[in-house]
Amino acid sequence: MPVFLLAAKEWGQIIDKRCQITQWSFTITIGALLIALNLFVPSDELWFKGHLHPVYLAIILIGALWWVISLLLVLSFPKSSGLWQKSHMFKSMFGQLTLIPCFAALIALKGLSSEADPYYGGILVFLVMLVVWAADSGAYFVGKALGRTKLMPNVSPAKTIEGLVGGLITSMIIVIGVMLVSPEQELGLVVAVTLFIALVSVVGDLSESMFKRVADIKDSGTILPGHGGVLDRIDSLTAALPVFTLIYIAFWM
Repeated sequence: MPVFLLAAKEWGQIIDKRCQITQWSFTITIGALLIALNLFVPSDELWFKGHLHPVYLAIILIGALWWVISLLLVLSFPKSSGLWQKSHMFKSMFGQLTLIPCFAALIALKGLSSEADPYYGGILVFLVMLVVWAADSGAYFVGKALGRTKLMPNVSPAKTIEGLVGGLITSMIIVIGVMLVSPEQELGLVVAVTLFIALVSVVGDLSESMFKRVADIKDSGTILPGHGGVLDRIDSLTAALPVFTLIYIAFWM
């Protein structure tokens, strides 16, 4: 939870970078909602006979819908910013839709376990992070070396199509390597899901870049010297975790 509170404080700057009251109010609101979620649905009630608790499922579904909307906002930027850039209410709502479903998905995945492997859920979370970080790293290095064609110059001028392709290939190679060690799953399905999650993670990254650009913020924070803020580190995961959780429920539960 501390990571999400730090991210919430940083999102508060997107809402209003000059007003500490607004920033702390948003942080407290997120904290209260996360605590309420934990109290309302205890960890031992998350999963029952292979079904996720309806409250968690609803939150994650809403989160996935938000990323569809966010993609549309990114694709139509900067025109779309006229709908929300001056509204604290909209930016607060967007922050809640970004952080709370990600938290719910993280807790839901971690809550998965089996008699054969009590750490199964944690391994799933790690694999999602591995895919996202591989995509980010591959995109960065390939983009630096070969990047020529801008991906979304109005949103994030540094990102290139070559970098995007490099990130997808990197994440796919990493997952295939994992599959060689643990080949229980169908390779084709795993590769398809990996590529889709890597693409979804890019939406999370571009979405945060869009909001920071409108707020005139270079980095969401300075807590990680040289790497920006917490939100800069988890922006891709905020999209990837909820979407992966739904895919996992659909194909593997």
